[in-house]
Amino acid sequence: MEMIISKCMMWLTKAISVNGVPLLQLNDLLSIWEFGSELVNNYLPELCTTYLAKNFIWAMSCSSFVDVPYDLLLSSTKHPNLTVDSEMQLCDALLIWISANKEQYTEDCYINLLKQIRVTLLPLWFASGKKTYQSLSMCCNESYSGVITLLKQPFTMDPLQDNELLNLRIRLTELTQRVDVSCCTQMNPAILLLSVLPFSLNLEPQLRIKFEKSLINHETINAFPWTKWSNLTFEAVYEINLSNCPMLPLKVAIEIISYSFPSLRKLKAANHLSFKTLDVMQLVKKCPLLCDIDLTVDVSPVIPTQVSILSSFLSTSILRSSSIYWHNNPSNITKLILEGRNDIQDFDLRAISNICVSISYISLRGCTSVSDVGISALISKCLKLNSIVACDTSFGQNSVLALCSLNASYDHHPSVKHSGRNIPHGCNLQMLHIGGCKGINLSCFSKLMSQAYMLKNLCLRDTEVVDDVLFNFLGSSLEVLDVSNTKVSSAVLAHIIGRNPGLKCLKTRGCNNNKFLHHESKNLFFEVVRSCKLEEISVGWGFSYLSLQNLKPSLSSLKEIEVGLGGSLGQDGLKWLPVISPLLESVVLYFQVISDDIIINMLESLKHLKSFSLCHCLGEISSLGFKVRMPNLRKMRLERVAPWMNNVDLVNLTHNCANLIELSLLGCPLLNSESQKIISSGWPGLISIHLEECGEITKNGVVSLFDCCALEDILLRHNGSGIQKGFIHEAVTKLPMLRKISLDVCDAKDRDKDFDIPEVDNRHFLSHVKIARCKSHTHRCIFDPQHVRASTVSIHRETLVLVWDSKHLTTTLVKERV
Repeated sequence: MEMIISKCMMWLTKAISVNGVPLLQLNDLLSIWEFGSELVNNYLPELCTTYLAKNFIWAMSCSSFVDVPYDLLLSSTKHPNLTVDSEMQLCDALLIWISANKEQYTEDCYINLLKQIRVTLLPLWFASGKKTYQSLSMCCNESYSGVITLLKQPFTMDPLQDNELLNLRIRLTELTQRVDVSCCTQMNPAILLLSVLPFSLNLEPQLRIKFEKSLINHETINAFPWTKWSNLTFEAVYEINLSNCPMLPLKVAIEIISYSFPSLRKLKAANHLSFKTLDVMQLVKKCPLLCDIDLTVDVSPVIPTQVSILSSFLSTSILRSSSIYWHNNPSNITKLILEGRNDIQDFDLRAISNICVSISYISLRGCTSVSDVGISALISKCLKLNSIVACDTSFGQNSVLALCSLNASYDHHPSVKHSGRNIPHGCNLQMLHIGGCKGINLSCFSKLMSQAYMLKNLCLRDTEVVDDVLFNFLGSSLEVLDVSNTKVSSAVLAHIIGRNPGLKCLKTRGCNNNKFLHHESKNLFFEVVRSCKLEEISVGWGFSYLSLQNLKPSLSSLKEIEVGLGGSLGQDGLKWLPVISPLLESVVLYFQVISDDIIINMLESLKHLKSFSLCHCLGEISSLGFKVRMPNLRKMRLERVAPWMNNVDLVNLTHNCANLIELSLLGCPLLNSESQKIISSGWPGLISIHLEECGEITKNGVVSLFDCCALEDILLRHNGSGIQKGFIHEAVTKLPMLRKISLDVCDAKDRDKDFDIPEVDNRHFLSHVKIARCKSHTHRCIFDPQHVRASTVSIHRETLVLVWDSKHLTTTLVKERV
């Protein structure tokens, strides 16, 4: 027996040292733990604890995770080698285990488990939303208190004990591959630096002084004595997510991660407005292995091709452009996402093309400051570019010609030869998103389509594309096709679908020429049924219950469906939708005739539903339709369908949809000021709230909504004229994650019917402000009377839009309400 135990321990010790796929199944590990627990003075339980701690992410994915004994789970969460991507991941795993074992252990056991979570490192929206969990409420309150403390006070070490410092440290081990601290509002350079240090700050006096200086003054981090320790690096880390961290200057974070994560290949850092184009080059220089960068920001609501601009001007530059200092050393960047960055200009694109010689994917969606010439120059120089996302930009004739004309360049470029023959550049194109781009010559684009036979992902929404153009597309690898709001017909869709059996996403909403009537579209239905397994579909005109029946074989794996204007599923279609597509996660219905019975059937049947939207629907709908428990639902939109909703109905909705993070209500006139408290107490983790024409919710001002401390997006329009003039400044002060605000002057409390706009230094995380006016005002706009001309004629709607980027504040007066 001793020999068997000894061999078992030797094998388990070896298994622990193996990185990668675990050698031991979780069920077997549990058996070894149970066996070892019955023996005296042996190391099997300790080895099992270490094994589970190091492989915790793998164990979470096993069906038998809920069978892990309490003692083993607790000891693993306390282990210094516990390896998880984030505290949210650990918290979710523990809550799943607690839910499955709620009858077997005491409340004290659950609290002991949850105390192992470093709640200060939970995303603010996540921690706020978990306040409704009794076992976690105390921890979440502690998390929120910690966040507020760190937001209001500078980081100092003196009042913090070692255990408090431990709760601030990101979990980093030799096996850590991903680090995700996105939406951790309190994340700052001090916490990041603290996390990579291998001690608990029992520092010698001189070293302590240097450390304290680095915490207080970010610029001194460069002078930090990194070389004093050889074990500050975590070689396995290849991916970091620092998105939505308003207190973490990305430029400072780069100094830390370049020392500690030398193998970093992927960086996601969305919504860091202060990060300039020069900083991108510094990032590439300091992290030479980096190949995937995501610097997305919110796309401006002012897209020139979509709105009528009355006037627009730039304020004095916030930061002077530094792009002239870009170096020309080639980088390893293959994927670069710059969505929404209006501070990117043609000069920056030329610099990118000079150093990102290996780039294959670029996203410029919503980058309205780059020209067609600039985009075409980038395309011409980046010979490996095969994926282009340029929706709502100036992508046009020159860019199309650049894609077509690179055939000759590819003939002389040895790296793009395949099987001994040259492949033209157009044929190498795999993704092309040009939705909303109006400057495309159809003749040239038709030529491009005839070459792009390797295309997998094509978005042409809101363009002038017609059938003749798409009939030239002969590819057979297409997986995504979006032709929403175009003039294409069912005939060309049948042509494309028939050639592309791997199609997974089809969007045709708003296509007036695309009639899904059986006698006109028999070929289309046949081709789809024969060849496709759709996961996402968006339809409109002519789509009916008969269409749904014809498409039935191809919709069994459907996850998202949107039915827009002109589509009519009818009672039968809506009834059978959950049967035809039981895996649906998102349902969006416009202008459908619907009833309580249909809603109840849909909500009860669709167990995976995460997003549910009813917009302008007709029929006998009441509160009875929403008395269904939907714990998985994360997003709900009810627009012009719930005029009956009162505070009692709202309370019931908070109970049945307890985990919402996005809520949109339009046309609920019975709501009042008390509704604010119901919303904030029922859904404390909301990140987006849109309330329009909802009675008198804001008649007495906005107070309770500030309790939803993780809000990122607020829209309050036509809910009562009680919003204070200084509301925007108060909102950005109390809501650290807030980026977007939309208001209407009708709701302003003060006589002058205006709102104060925060100064640049006091706007915190704010990037977009929209202030709509229902009718024109003859007085000049107070925001900048010298540049925004007053309206002297009757205009139905107009909107003042303010957008900040890393360089400017852009103020635009738009004719429409946006």
